[in-house]
Amino acid sequence: MVAIKDLSKEKFVLPGTTACQGCPHVLGLKALGMVLGDRAVLVVPAGCTTIIAGLKDRASLKFPLLHVPFASGPAVATGLSSAFKRLGKYGIPVVWMGDGASDIGFATLSGACIRKDDMIVIVSDNEAYMNTGIQASGTTFWKAKTTTSPAGKKEEKKDLALIMLMHRADYVATASVGYLQDFISKLERAKEIEGFRFIHLHSPCPPGWGFDSSETVEIARMAVKCGAWILWEFDGELKISAPSRPYADKSKRLPLKEYIRAQRRFRHLSDEDIKEIEKKIDEQWKALK
Repeated sequence: MVAIKDLSKEKFVLPGTTACQGCPHVLGLKALGMVLGDRAVLVVPAGCTTIIAGLKDRASLKFPLLHVPFASGPAVATGLSSAFKRLGKYGIPVVWMGDGASDIGFATLSGACIRKDDMIVIVSDNEAYMNTGIQASGTTFWKAKTTTSPAGKKEEKKDLALIMLMHRADYVATASVGYLQDFISKLERAKEIEGFRFIHLHSPCPPGWGFDSSETVEIARMAVKCGAWILWEFDGELKISAPSRPYADKSKRLPLKEYIRAQRRFRHLSDEDIKEIEKKIDEQWKALK
């Protein structure tokens, strides 16, 4: 595992960003800059990160960046990858998208993965369309309240990383802003290989989920400790990542109720609702095992 002290100290998230206080995307982008630096050419569909990036005369991100239509991120990255190779340019297309873009842009995501196009896709998942009003997405947590699911989401939760694994992606991992060392290690591995690389980054959103902006990292860690977000990696074989390994044993997990009750979006849930969610989490663990 690479030591943070050995990584670049050049700043790719600049002062004056318009991100919300406690924004998880900023944490993820800082880690990305430490590992890839200006080798990363960001392709960013509509979402919170386009707001964070700012305008041309007051940009908040130092990365080379293309802001593209919602559904086109992986398609644009495919073109970039092909152009880099033909021109002999040295760059890594990185699609940085939210969970909403992986809904609306799933066709281009799937196509790029099937073709094994040379790129890194990072879905920074805050479990809703946060920048347009907190509408439910495919990855919104079970029974979570959003503006389009005011009584709690009734649909199933989409597991993007497993879907990409079933597409036979060259590298697949899940990560969390609560465990940046683990995320950095996975970025380091993704940097080393060619082909289609996919990282699903869990990114708790203070205003969207309803917790204090000082608690972003703690909420992210609670999700892992209660087993609701499982950190794993596929690099030829599937392995549970070190921060999640203790919680493969259900008896060692943080009670799910503590994670649920720490967020305003779940205040409508009963104890029976929480038990139902616990069963779904157990099913996720069984699938991975």
